Amino acid sequence: MGRVSDRSCIVTGAARGIGRAIGEALLDEGADVCFADINGPLVEQVAAANAERAAKAGGKVIWAAVDVANRDQVRAMIDKTVAAFGKLDVKFNNAGVNKPMNFLDVTEENWNFIMRINGLGCLIGMQEAAKQFIRQKTPGKIVNTASVASRQGFDNVAPYCASKWGVVSLTQSGARDLAKHDITVTGFAPGVVATEMWEEVDRDLMEIGAAQRPGQAMEEFSAEILKGRVATPADITGTTTFLASKDSDYMTGQIVMIDGGMTLV
Repeated sequence: MGRVSDRSCIVTGAARGIGRAIGEALLDEGADVCFADINGPLVEQVAAANAERAAKAGGKVIWAAVDVANRDQVRAMIDKTVAAFGKLDVKFNNAGVNKPMNFLDVTEENWNFIMRINGLGCLIGMQEAAKQFIRQKTPGKIVNTASVASRQGFDNVAPYCASKWGVVSLTQSGARDLAKHDITVTGFAPGVVATEMWEEVDRDLMEIGAAQRPGQAMEEFSAEILKGRVATPADITGTTTFLASKDSDYMTGQIVMIDGGMTLV
């Protein structure tokens, strides 16, 4: 039996990067997993690629196309998961976006784009998962993806930092309100992780003049990491599987830093 056998989980932002790694690690430990992403064709491919992995560990895998800031689509995703797996036990609110801009150049459009997905999307995901747990009359777990940027502001990604500080606040607020329903709310805060999103951020920083060559941004952000290297998605999943398992049942309202010692709080 795996650590999350017989648990039904949803992971958003699961078509690539950290989200995909979270889902695959859950499958390896016996969970049923819905891989969800706004990119429907890609997340469908990811789910198909993981069918054998799921069967090997005794779980099942499905996929859902979802805009996490669209409440109707979030509800449909949860309904699809419950129809396939019989229940929902764990909801990972992992989907997120970033679009660097120099502080004085940040526009309302940039702010609203990031806040809609990272902030409102997290809130809706928490609310709708909690409502499902309450309907089931079962305990539940909500796990939110924060960031090292939730603990320190950076000049070229101010809206992203603000959105991830918001995730921390939502985690604490949700934990306080939902405890009476036996629902825990936790989160984790990655640092610099070698994913497609970081590659995009690297290009964006060069476009706005905040970096002069490929890889410079990652090198500079990584300079203070005590572990001496950037993370891979596999460095994150030990913690995320723990947060989905019974081993974390007495944790709520907490954000676990997984940044290699980049920020000590």
